[in-house]
Amino acid sequence: MSSPPAPQNPERRLPGGPVLQDSVTEAIAAAFFEELAQVGYAKLSLEAVARRAGAGKAAIYRRWPSKLAMTIALISQVVSSAVGISDSGTLRGDVLAFVTDAAAALRHRLPARIAPDLLAESTRNPELAQALLAAVRDPRRARAVGMLERAIERGELPADVDRELALDLLAGPLYWRLAVVHAPTAPDYLDRLTDKILAAIIA
Repeated sequence: MSSPPAPQNPERRLPGGPVLQDSVTEAIAAAFFEELAQVGYAKLSLEAVARRAGAGKAAIYRRWPSKLAMTIALISQVVSSAVGISDSGTLRGDVLAFVTDAAAALRHRLPARIAPDLLAESTRNPELAQALLAAVRDPRRARAVGMLERAIERGELPADVDRELALDLLAGPLYWRLAVVHAPTAPDYLDRLTDKILAAIIA
């Protein structure tokens, strides 16, 4: 997991506030992900993130009002940019691109540690759970529904396809194998998984 790409303008100003240097924002974001992967959300402190970034704690508060706000902003930004929804012209091509991108993200050392921790913590922290659902899960699932709707328009899926179950099938098996049981995968695993997902959705 990497921090968001740097904008061309190296500085920005909050309305009525100070100039925020993008280089500092990037350093804080990188430090946040490293710290989150190392200690988990429950033990994450803004002081530790600031020390790792070589910045003051005030620099964090000028950008995000709380640990929760920083977590949701940075996680949602990276998730939305790292795993897109392809429009290849076929449902199989779209599903294969979906699982390929998701697998690449889950195999990265930071998401591999961060995602399970956030999911576990969300079972104990309702505020975090609701924020993650609204900022990460719901927009992601909405884009995946668009993929299914395009397949319906092309005649690849029936109009009454179970969309909720299809979304579960797209994400569940791959996450279980890579993030939960950490099982190895053969070179053709994603192709075979794609075919099984398609068969299950169409059945």
